[in-house]
Amino acid sequence: MECSCTNFRSSSSLLLSHSTPTSRLPHSLFPSKLRLPKLKVRNHLVIKNACGFDENGSVNGFPITPDKLFVQEAIGAEYGEGFETFRLDGPLKVDVDFLNDRLQEGFLQRIRYAMKPDEAYGLIFSWDNVVADTRAMKLNIWKQLASEEGKEIPDDGYAQRLMLYAGADHVFEKVLRWATVESEVDRLKLRLSQLYYDHLLRLREPIEGLKEWLDAVARAGIPCAVVSSLDRINMVGALERMGLKKYFQATVSEEDGMESIAHRFLSAAIKLDRKPSKCVVFEDDPRGITAAHNCTMMAVALIGAHPAYDLVQADLAVGSFNELSVINLRRLFANKGSGFMDRQKQIIEKSPSKRKLSIDTIF
Repeated sequence: MECSCTNFRSSSSLLLSHSTPTSRLPHSLFPSKLRLPKLKVRNHLVIKNACGFDENGSVNGFPITPDKLFVQEAIGAEYGEGFETFRLDGPLKVDVDFLNDRLQEGFLQRIRYAMKPDEAYGLIFSWDNVVADTRAMKLNIWKQLASEEGKEIPDDGYAQRLMLYAGADHVFEKVLRWATVESEVDRLKLRLSQLYYDHLLRLREPIEGLKEWLDAVARAGIPCAVVSSLDRINMVGALERMGLKKYFQATVSEEDGMESIAHRFLSAAIKLDRKPSKCVVFEDDPRGITAAHNCTMMAVALIGAHPAYDLVQADLAVGSFNELSVINLRRLFANKGSGFMDRQKQIIEKSPSKRKLSIDTIF
């Protein structure tokens, strides 16, 4: 099995190997290896097989960790921070401003985008409740686990929201109070993960209207990416079963080693070779919308898992993908111009000096 020595090699290689000479980044300006701070480099790349659980509940000899499947991720990029790398001449910060500056369109690209402006955008789709209805799936998983354990799921809406978005440890110990001993909590978490992948194998239908929307943006030539905390094997397999794999030019998964929602979005922007300020994020969670804005991206909210009043900070909120058209993307940037979110110098117009009038008096 191949070792994973860097958590961002696939993304940075796209930057360095662009076909247009004018947009190619020199090695002195962009690092060959990027890593996130506080990220523990793993010695092995774990690939989980949804149907390969052994009798001990592990996959390929590695234990399943469901924390990333049932957890509230950090927003990230609160102050525009991004990735950080270390070189011989010192640390190099690859933040949002750096990416907006270095991912500028080349001369030929600007000519192409002038003729086909829609191709200048990049669309980033969150996996949960935007591509797949994971909210209903997770609720069914919790209900099945409760049935197996002889427990009951509370009808309280707040408790169910915690079950969907909080960490599994917190839910088992504080919300449901099913277990407090660490060994018992680990057993329940392992079974929860097994049920998730079992339901994932049966997932066949995407969110309503998504396939038609992806058809429309594909005809417009707009590249798309999907981001998730799932491992790549399972996510790509689910996309194939739903018939959506052909629409996504890039995927950001667990193997990319992202620590926050914003890091996933920035990784997707690099893989799409689009400036963050030219990307549109499709989210259903207010936290994801905040992360998109922290990355200088536009945000389109899908009303459903969260009510409309929780999504007011989005640039556009819709009840379904059927309400969207490509013209909506153009309108998002219509009043911003090509330098949206770029630093601009304030121009102070000086008023012309007033003309002095003299009156000649004739005696």
